[in-house]
Amino acid sequence: MTPAPVIIAVDGRSGAGKTTLAVELAARLRQHHKVSLFHLEDIYPGWNGLMPGIERYVGTVLKPLSEGMAAEWTSWDWEKHYDGGLNVTLPAEIVIVEGVGAAADAARSMLDAVVWVESPGDDRRRRALTRDGSTYEPFWDSWAAQEDEWLSTDQVISAADVRVQNLADGSAPDDVLQALMYLPSVASILSPELSSRRGLQLRSERLEATPDAELLFSSLYGKSTNAVWLDSSNATAVAGRSQAAARSRFSILADDGGTFGQSVLHRSGTTHVTAGSASVRTSGPFFRWLDSVWGRRAVRAPRGYDGQFTLGWLGYLGYELKRETGGNDVPSDTPDAALLFAGRAVVVDHREQTVWLLALDAPDAEEWLREARSAVGAAGAGAAAAVPAAVAAAAAVPAAHHAIPSGTVPEFVSRDSATDYKRKIAHSQHHISEGNSYEICLTTTLESPAGSLDPWASYLALRRRNPAPFASYLRFGELVVASTSPERFLRIMSDGGMRAEPIKGTRGRSADASEDAALRHDLETSLKDRAENIMIVDLLRNDLSHFAIPGSVTVSRLCAIESYATVHQMVSTIDAHLRPGAPRAEALAAAFPAGSMTGAPKISTMDILDQLESGPRGIYSGAIGYFSLNAATDLAVVIRTLVVNPDGAGGRTLSLGVGGAITADSVADDEYQEIRTKAFGVLSTLGADFPD
Repeated sequence: MTPAPVIIAVDGRSGAGKTTLAVELAARLRQHHKVSLFHLEDIYPGWNGLMPGIERYVGTVLKPLSEGMAAEWTSWDWEKHYDGGLNVTLPAEIVIVEGVGAAADAARSMLDAVVWVESPGDDRRRRALTRDGSTYEPFWDSWAAQEDEWLSTDQVISAADVRVQNLADGSAPDDVLQALMYLPSVASILSPELSSRRGLQLRSERLEATPDAELLFSSLYGKSTNAVWLDSSNATAVAGRSQAAARSRFSILADDGGTFGQSVLHRSGTTHVTAGSASVRTSGPFFRWLDSVWGRRAVRAPRGYDGQFTLGWLGYLGYELKRETGGNDVPSDTPDAALLFAGRAVVVDHREQTVWLLALDAPDAEEWLREARSAVGAAGAGAAAAVPAAVAAAAAVPAAHHAIPSGTVPEFVSRDSATDYKRKIAHSQHHISEGNSYEICLTTTLESPAGSLDPWASYLALRRRNPAPFASYLRFGELVVASTSPERFLRIMSDGGMRAEPIKGTRGRSADASEDAALRHDLETSLKDRAENIMIVDLLRNDLSHFAIPGSVTVSRLCAIESYATVHQMVSTIDAHLRPGAPRAEALAAAFPAGSMTGAPKISTMDILDQLESGPRGIYSGAIGYFSLNAATDLAVVIRTLVVNPDGAGGRTLSLGVGGAITADSVADDEYQEIRTKAFGVLSTLGADFPD
């Protein structure tokens, strides 16, 4: 008896293209494995034999194969309408079973992976009759009725590990193979396929250009379902080689198109990855999944390229992932994480006034490089004539009205009234007096119907009104994130260098120069704000030390003041160096969520916040950024961020999180005024008021 094989079932309704998919998938797997293939159509006892056929298949074929033994089974003679000859299917390293019912309930305990193939009904009928000719046509309706009856009681579709929308364009086998690599049950046997995918080659082009980033993103990714723009929108305001300028040097534009494109959504312990026409579902912690796809150096940066991003995953991690890092499990309406894998991207180097086109070598890479090269040229200096009239008109309007067509100004409602928020401040201070926390970052959420608000136009207005080093525009279908964050959460460079730059301490700006200078001085000399900042610095020093080389954790900048369009901020910088070989996803998890958004000590304070706050934070307080193929990451804290939530029972909605650090010395009125100040940049851009 040979060892038990890995068994993959390819199931779906008749005509969905299962047979072709199974044959092509077997051909790809045979490059590295011994593969057996069994078709259920060989065993069904006639046109009314779906359920008896499933029973035969499970008992005479699947059971012995799952035990590593040869399967002896009786075929069906479709011409004589009677049992045919005796057949033998030998076990192999991988066995693929294909047909309607291959993953039926009675079979699933013996399967390692279930692939469900989907296709529109009209396409299925046409394909089936084209394949089998007129012999099938009289039986199509009765066979379909048997499928309906079976599926009415069998949860095979929801139990599928991989679902593929078979477009019959030849893409499904590669997409399914890529999806299967994410399943722990089969990943180990697919190690040769995984190794071949890790042998990636990075193509690059350097262009001397200063394109209009708005036009470039719109041109390349305006119609993409999923797209990300990590937008250093204040790059022109911080020229030079300061730390602020370094944070603002690069912008990244990408989507999940092309050969390597993928997207992932994670909710409450379940990860859904979409690779082309296939999607795969796995269970387990998000950070464990992240460790399986990121953290090893898979490509080298191009010669002369100073950026850390060399293609990879981009998107956001929501605050509720804290359930994996010591926090409570609080369900959220938005996905806990949303990322796309960019196998090609545009990187704008604002300091050098160059553009880098990056693409993994693939059959479609040359065509994309040509398209991207053309788009960069069209969006370059002198492309003003190409600006759409609506965008040009918007640019001439004062910033506060860029995104606001008549009658669509959002009317926000706060999760907490002023009285409620101040009462929660008092509760926070009680916890501090009891020794349960030193500092509690109390937040609330402003919400509004989205109406006809245009997310893209709104973001363009926000980036002009509030330029920031970590501004970003993320689109995952109907879910849109428009952020003007100034705060870095965590950077891990390819060589292991680590940096966190927490912000604690805020003052509004004034149009009067002397008053503005006084506000900045007030922040700079505030003992309370310095105490808040230093507590978070100590927390982050501890977070980074878990995976840092001993002695490498240093504070290179303490309580410095940085000024942005609408606020002055107090910022510190903590540096460290990752231990060689340390798992980078775990190092990230050790620091997540950002201490500047929780307080200290982190775990007990998060528990207090769950008691005080009236609902999940969702994306707010999480992180936005990238996970690069050279093992680097750079993530911003999700603050100053507008989220456009997809249609629900009440239609599209907007949400804006705001909050501040509460200490024993906090004054409730001042803290409430601070959250109004933080919300002002976003609300004023939308023409909206803070709800009182």
